Amino acid sequence: MGIAGDIVIIVVAALMGALIAQKLKQPLILGYIIAGIVIGPYSGGATVSGVHEIEMLAEIGVALLLFALGLEFSFSELKPVWKVALIGTPIQIMLTLGFGYFIGRWMGWEFIPSLWFGALISFSSTMVILKTLMNQGWIGTLSSKVMIGMLIIQDLIVVPAMIIMPLLRDPKAGLPLLGLAALKSALFLITMVVLGTKLIPKLLSIIAGWDSRELFLLTITAIALGVGYITHLVGLSFALGAFVAGMVISESEYSHKALSDIVSIRDIFGLLFFTSVGMLLDPHFVMQNWSKILLIVLLVSLGKGMIFGLIVRGFGYGKVVPLAVAFGLFQIGEFSFVLARVGLDTQSIDNEVYSFVLATAIISMVLTPIISGVTEPLYSFSKRFFKAESLKTFDVKEERLKDHVIIAGGGRVGQHIANILKLLSVEFVIIELNFRRFEQCKLAGFPAIYGDVCHELVLDVAKIKQANLMLITTPNTVISQSVVEKARLVNDKLHMVIRAEGTEQMKSLYEKGAYMVVLPELEAGLEIARQALLHLNIPAVIIQNYIDSIRQKHYSSAHYSQKPSNTLMQLKNAQNLIEITWTQIEKSSPFLEKSLRDLKIREKTGVSIVGVIRNDIFRSNPNAEYRFLNGDLVAIMGNAEEREIFLKSAVAL
Repeated sequence: MGIAGDIVIIVVAALMGALIAQKLKQPLILGYIIAGIVIGPYSGGATVSGVHEIEMLAEIGVALLLFALGLEFSFSELKPVWKVALIGTPIQIMLTLGFGYFIGRWMGWEFIPSLWFGALISFSSTMVILKTLMNQGWIGTLSSKVMIGMLIIQDLIVVPAMIIMPLLRDPKAGLPLLGLAALKSALFLITMVVLGTKLIPKLLSIIAGWDSRELFLLTITAIALGVGYITHLVGLSFALGAFVAGMVISESEYSHKALSDIVSIRDIFGLLFFTSVGMLLDPHFVMQNWSKILLIVLLVSLGKGMIFGLIVRGFGYGKVVPLAVAFGLFQIGEFSFVLARVGLDTQSIDNEVYSFVLATAIISMVLTPIISGVTEPLYSFSKRFFKAESLKTFDVKEERLKDHVIIAGGGRVGQHIANILKLLSVEFVIIELNFRRFEQCKLAGFPAIYGDVCHELVLDVAKIKQANLMLITTPNTVISQSVVEKARLVNDKLHMVIRAEGTEQMKSLYEKGAYMVVLPELEAGLEIARQALLHLNIPAVIIQNYIDSIRQKHYSSAHYSQKPSNTLMQLKNAQNLIEITWTQIEKSSPFLEKSLRDLKIREKTGVSIVGVIRNDIFRSNPNAEYRFLNGDLVAIMGNAEEREIFLKSAVAL
């Protein structure tokens, strides 16, 4: 089958590797690389025959990786740590490059391969760190902000490094070429800023207006690869063009949609790239040089970790932050593989250097969650002597957080709830892990915490022990169950209202201890049905009775089958049956100009008059002498039958 058969082998092998990596709680790219080693030309068995063709397809994966990086780039994430990110990261890369150079010379490599080795070990893994921080609940802390800020700058430096590093083979001839490349890059950037920022958003606006997801996906893919190919034709990096195209689109209103649509294609071609990375590693080489590899891992981890820790400390960060950064960023990253492939293609490094880098990178990535986990006990220990490290929050007044509402999730549903609570002056705080949604909450002026609601540190900042209610808005039942379990451990009396996607999920959440579970699709269907029946002039009381019966059928069967107390069930049913209804007194109403004493409403209908609005003024529990006037809005309370009797009595005769 040729290349088609090779792709089938790669995808199946990558799936097996990814499943193993997921089971071991490792990044999926490690599974892809291991799969590439297994099916590579050095391992025997079911191997890929067209390695060169796969490598060419993998170049598209590199371009799409950098295109997505451009889409996700945000200067707002650098604001809190801009000094250590913009100044400290280049210093770190230069120091690590020098450290790696000395390791290379000690290994007996020539000048150029040693420099390349230093450059390759300078970059850390964004994917591994983000996954590790999320698993440990450190997203949103000062340590995580420093790490993410430095990783962003590292990823950006990869792009010029792909242009500069190949020119080191012949520095004298390379300087003019470097100057020419810099000139071409400047002209390209100016062209993209002047024309791209005007033309590309307009094109995307037209395409989006046609409401075709396939066409929009095709358009952004063509932009990413097309701009990359143009840069390739003018002698610049294919990946540079894709990265700049992503940055241009990131400034438009279509950046979020572009990223969400391109991510699946990026992941598929990224799979081909990382698998092809593994294909170039000879397992026999690893077996023969395992002692040297372990020694290099030790040297790189210690040296790189010390460089990070000292730089962060030098920029004024104390307490546990330097240790957390040192223990987190010591590994070699995925973009080092991108740069290493450039080194191989330009013959700047040979397979020996590449194999050492790849083996060191894989081992250091695997060790990252273990070594970074040491930060947690260090953090707990430091809290005994220092003020606890703060999470990234916005407008969170901790002294006001008592009997408040915690909203787990700052998406559309969470923000709708927040708007209502804000209007009613109810104290609340939003917990959101997605940085863009956190930024949206900030813009809306909502008190928000950037972090994972499943972790104790985040719950402590949200004052969960003093909270009155938690609202969990995520549709993911696994996450919801995890949140319920974690919250129950901290505050077992906390009531939780949770969103679910079906009856089975609802039952599962009630078993975990949820107070109330809501089915959004059911509520949407009931509201649409209510509006339709109102349009058909069906009496409001009949509509309400119908809706109440549907709700009781769906919610009670799931909820109360888990509850041993019949009394609680009866109370809940009574609460659903006794509701407040508003009605208006018209000119022809028999109640007009009559007092409550004369009408004897309670005796005749069973309802209670609990309030009246007249001239925009609300009067609660009017006395027996109160007389109705035209236009009065009357609030009545009773069960469905009693409310129906009152409404029939109050209408025109």
